[in-house]
Amino acid sequence: MRDYKVPPIPDSVWTNPLHFVAFGFGAGAIPIAPGTFGTLMGIPFYLALRTFPPLVYFILLIFIILGSIWICNKVSKEIHVEDHQGMCLDEIVGFLVTMFALPFATKWIIIGFILFRLFDILKPPPIRFLDEKLKGGVGMILDDVVAGIFSCIILHLLTWII
Repeated sequence: MRDYKVPPIPDSVWTNPLHFVAFGFGAGAIPIAPGTFGTLMGIPFYLALRTFPPLVYFILLIFIILGSIWICNKVSKEIHVEDHQGMCLDEIVGFLVTMFALPFATKWIIIGFILFRLFDILKPPPIRFLDEKLKGGVGMILDDVVAGIFSCIILHLLTWII
């Protein structure tokens, strides 16, 4: 398990654009529940991306995932903290994965938010394994991508039932 002693939020979050993005566009600087606020920050990005056809959303999502891995890796090296608790770009990415190709409705956004947070917090296998074993930007982003995939699958099943 990662060390969750919380280092201070670096001042560079407010002066360096990449640090600002890695810290969830500032959401990660909130002293309580930065992951939850980071996930909330994912909602406006989802609302923008959902206007695209699913194939375009998927392609953009791949670029977002790859870019986020690069950003988180770079920023963690620059601030000398591996997976700083305030770096919540991964939650934004995970939420975007969660909401892939779903019908648009407020209830799906709310259920998606709850499911993603549950998977991200509880970290069932293989999410915990990825969180513990993978390092750098890949480790920061990939466990949330998998949490998003699990959440997305459940949401798609729910759309057939409800």
